[in-house]
Amino acid sequence: MTRLGLAAAAALALGVLAGWSAGGGGPAPGEPAFEGSSTALDAKLRKRMTGRSWHEGCPVGLGRLRLLELTYWGFDDRAHNGRLVVHRRVAGEILEVMRALYEDRYPIRRMVLIDRYGADDHRSMNADNTSAFNCRFVAGQPGTWSQHAFGLAIDVNPVENPYVSGGHVSPPAGRPFADRSKNEPGMIHDGDATVRAFAEQGFEWGGDWSPAQDYQHFSADGK
Repeated sequence: MTRLGLAAAAALALGVLAGWSAGGGGPAPGEPAFEGSSTALDAKLRKRMTGRSWHEGCPVGLGRLRLLELTYWGFDDRAHNGRLVVHRRVAGEILEVMRALYEDRYPIRRMVLIDRYGADDHRSMNADNTSAFNCRFVAGQPGTWSQHAFGLAIDVNPVENPYVSGGHVSPPAGRPFADRSKNEPGMIHDGDATVRAFAEQGFEWGGDWSPAQDYQHFSADGK
């Protein structure tokens, strides 16, 4: 675990990560500082997820997952509250990443649990929803668990950062953003602050893949 990751773990023992002053272009005076917390899944959330994003036979049990509640910066230039479910071993690291993105004022369209979309990855992507855990196979590879199924991957702004394989673009609304020479809000580019924030916490970016690129995707093991 990195030095930042250790700091995150210590903060999680208190249940909350508060705002920091480092980083570029953070909240102006009077604007809310970053807040983030990690908690075990309560009975209500477990019930909501069961049969949707989680089911019997998934490679990770509900007890090893954590609910992250955090502040993110929106495309409307305002602070919003978001929710992610991730594996407990990367909870602190993801909070550190999200804190860095907030301080950099990186815009995120929305951040709700994928269960709102019936755990349908395509519906979630079409809504430009940033999400993490979803017990599913790799697209086009039946029987092979996605890293999302372990809570070890996150997709960020899927419309602005689509999956691109030749002429195939997913989600379809992301086609205008398949041209990575553009520099529109929410897009992620090689070596930018978003990629660096994830890399500092041990996450690899799908935009570096070949021959297909998954520009929205970050994972703890590079898959």
